[in-house]
Amino acid sequence: MKKEIIISGFGGQGVLSMGKILAYSGLMEGKEVTWMPAYGPEQRGGTANVTVIVSDDRISSPILSKYDIAIVLNQPSLDKFEPKVKPGGILIYDSYGIINPPKRKDIEVYSINAMDKAAEMKNAKIFNMIVLGGLLHVCPVVTSEGLEKALKKTLPERHHDMIPINMQALAEGGKIMNKQ
Repeated sequence: MKKEIIISGFGGQGVLSMGKILAYSGLMEGKEVTWMPAYGPEQRGGTANVTVIVSDDRISSPILSKYDIAIVLNQPSLDKFEPKVKPGGILIYDSYGIINPPKRKDIEVYSINAMDKAAEMKNAKIFNMIVLGGLLHVCPVVTSEGLEKALKKTLPERHHDMIPINMQALAEGGKIMNKQ
């Protein structure tokens, strides 16, 4: 198994954190991983994206031009990365802020109302974990056990009390995926 993933959105949406947690989850499960962030000078509010590769075998290069999976959280990211999803790939988008939804018919397209679910759960900080839960529902790149270990590894100890709500957000994300 090898999945080449791009996650893109505005800074402050947890894009880089989502990629980091996904990469650490792969490491916790003994997989080969790469994590390559890219963001503008204005981290919060500017565009940010991260490329993550999770593989059972060695990874030859972290540089990609096409992706198996794209997670896009705003219209500029959708416009940029929809054409870069490989035929037969997966595109996941949060419908909040998307004016022109994806049009391709040669890929699987899913929408997730993660912004609404985060508001319903009264915690905007779990938005990215809801989206990640959606990804793992349609393509289980890593397990929830590996993800929980990654949270323990990546979150500062003073935030370990947030792990249960993050795991709950992960489960909720899987429930609200909508295939287009």
